[in-house]
Amino acid sequence: MIASINPATGETLRTFEAATAAEIDACVARADAAWHSYRRTSFAARAGWLTAGAQILENEQDRLGRLMTLEMGKPIAAARAEAAKCALACRYYAEHGERLLADEAVDAGPGRAFIRYQPIGAVLAVMPWNFPFWQVFRFAAPALMAGNVGLLKHASNVPQCALAIEEIIRRAGFPADVFQTLLIGAAAVEGILNDRRVKAATLTGSEPAGIAVAAQAGRQIKKTVLELGGSDPFVVMPSADLDRAVKTAVQARILNNGQSCIAAKRFIVDARIADEFERRFVAGMAALRIGDPMDESTDVGPLATPAILEELESQVSRSVAMGATLLTGGHRLPRPGNFYAPTVLAGVPENAPAYREELFGPVAVMFRARDIDDAIRLANDTAFGLGASAWTADPADQQRFIDEIESGMVYVNAMVASDPRLPFGGVKRSGYGRELAAHGLREFVNIKTVKVA
Repeated sequence: MIASINPATGETLRTFEAATAAEIDACVARADAAWHSYRRTSFAARAGWLTAGAQILENEQDRLGRLMTLEMGKPIAAARAEAAKCALACRYYAEHGERLLADEAVDAGPGRAFIRYQPIGAVLAVMPWNFPFWQVFRFAAPALMAGNVGLLKHASNVPQCALAIEEIIRRAGFPADVFQTLLIGAAAVEGILNDRRVKAATLTGSEPAGIAVAAQAGRQIKKTVLELGGSDPFVVMPSADLDRAVKTAVQARILNNGQSCIAAKRFIVDARIADEFERRFVAGMAALRIGDPMDESTDVGPLATPAILEELESQVSRSVAMGATLLTGGHRLPRPGNFYAPTVLAGVPENAPAYREELFGPVAVMFRARDIDDAIRLANDTAFGLGASAWTADPADQQRFIDEIESGMVYVNAMVASDPRLPFGGVKRSGYGRELAAHGLREFVNIKTVKVA
């Protein structure tokens, strides 16, 4: 049974029966058949369908936003913005996809040589609940533009979002079965990856889920792209604009109720300004409005599931017991739903959960750095390497952060964010491969070398 449960109230909204093995096989068969004709459609046709999808997303962002908020609890304004961002991705690939996939001439001596980008077939997308539309569309838009077809295994707590995405793509005019939602549990993924008709997989989610999918796909020698966890550093140096840095720090930590891989989680501040930053940052976190995510004035809504709330509560309480200092928050709220108070920890020991593990909720960890060398050391003292935000007006410091922080993305004097025009992905245990921009478009294509004598 797959259930849609409102995280703000605990109310069960709808339940769905998981697809049977026979139903899954039929979906895969239809996807494979659809690809053989869809791959021959023109770029102009695909661009037209993507543009139509963008129009639906824009026109219906309020309805779609309410659906996201009901299923996983993000503030309603952020949910509407997510639908609009999906439209942006569709338009980006509609406008630029043909150029990015055009043949590339290469001077390789006598004759003619070029590189051709060709679709590979059905791609399984295993997607998370935290950005239930954006995570899917940032895969689907480039995949469909490239001529691939998609099979979506969405997180089990957002089944209505999953079905709505399939409906949008169908209403946009795409041929039947080029994008299908499979309402299945995690146990069904291995069988789909083993199916010869499925050519590759992309996963955004937890490290254990990424390990499992990569191992299963690897046994079949199938391409994977993984976007896993993050424990992003937010580094502030004395030359930074402190007003902007503090304001952005609060926003960066509570992004999506704190449930984002690229949310800033570790705040590394030069000791010379640490007292002032800490005072303002703690005040900003303590002043946040927590409540009904459907209320436009709410800053922080509920965590997506009771299990996520329990894990976060355990990580914080264990860290405090091991010596961390609690500056604000540190407790669940005594009300229905999965609410946790915005929290700031300092003085966290290196062996504590809050130092080594990803905190998936509105909990910030503050560190004091002696100088830029110490700041870079702390920034890199993590198994993750997704994004980093560095705040400094010093050009030399900026260059060092760009060169020396071990992450897939570095944003200087700005919050880390995904953008269809820029490649997105990490290093170390944050995964491999890239989404978005030209790099994401070319992850699931056959890069074919052609030489004509």
